[in-house]
Amino acid sequence: MSTDKKTGIGVIGCGYWGPNLIRNFYQLSESAVVQVSDLDEKRLAHIKELYPSISTTTDYNELIRNPDVEAVVLATPVRLHAPMGLEALQAGKHLLIEKPMALNTAECRDLITAAKENDRILMVGHTFEYTSAVRKMKEMLDEGILGRLYYVNTQRLNLGLFRNDVNVIWDLSPHDFSILLYLLGGKTPNGVRATGAAHINPEVEDVATVTLDFDDDLIAFVQASWLDPKKVRQTTLVGSKKMLIYDDIEPTEKIWLYDRAVEGPAQYDTFAQFPYTYRYGDITIPRIGGTEPLRAEAQHFVHCIQSGETPLTDGYSGLRVCQILEATTASLKSGGARIELES
Repeated sequence: MSTDKKTGIGVIGCGYWGPNLIRNFYQLSESAVVQVSDLDEKRLAHIKELYPSISTTTDYNELIRNPDVEAVVLATPVRLHAPMGLEALQAGKHLLIEKPMALNTAECRDLITAAKENDRILMVGHTFEYTSAVRKMKEMLDEGILGRLYYVNTQRLNLGLFRNDVNVIWDLSPHDFSILLYLLGGKTPNGVRATGAAHINPEVEDVATVTLDFDDDLIAFVQASWLDPKKVRQTTLVGSKKMLIYDDIEPTEKIWLYDRAVEGPAQYDTFAQFPYTYRYGDITIPRIGGTEPLRAEAQHFVHCIQSGETPLTDGYSGLRVCQILEATTASLKSGGARIELES
């Protein structure tokens, strides 16, 4: 056990995202980053320069065996999530695993089973569920401010970063899938359709659109691209009473609530008599707190370890997102066919 009642953290992976995780766990008063592992010795030297107290190793097994490491944080390529995660859980370590949880749902279920059998916390890094803006949207939906939700449209576009191990959906869209499922209270889609194209690497789709069908005629469109001239991180919610735009690029005014809707009469005899009326009301911008989402996620992970509570983004959350990702792969391979999902 680590000293001073701090939870000992070990981070595997110091590439693009790992240093952000290290920084946040290092700054928490409830945790101590004990050791970091990566195959790149230059990356380890950089971490050592920033945090001299942290031990480094190129052997992740050494980190997993370290008795002072109580919890492992995985920020590795997706193909390594399941094998490394299973080793950590079976060694009695709690586990925070980056998105997507694994390469397929079978691996997700193996990780969930291992966490149960070893009585360990398993959490997935769906960071956007810890943002103040997304939680505000959830609050507004639950309060019925938007009325009945008609459709959702999300765009996550940029020029790069290109990857060879997963396509653009697997890279970018887990964020939007997790946000969507969180906003809908865990409601899952009945079917998924995906279309895309591979322009740079013929083996990897770099632009794609996913359509998700839900009960009550709710539909969601998720667009992802590595080939866009402008960085876009935007979600639109259209309801029967009001509409909302969430722009994650905006530094402060992230949510715009539009008092706009299309209305018709309660009764009419023929379709020709159906008069559409359009309401154009005020636009309001709710005030939102500025807590760093990754810090909130790290704090929640440590809290769950110390309290035994189930994480907001637990293994089943990761499994649900992976089910959608698997369906998008099947749909792409079948030319955009609708893939049914089990409820």
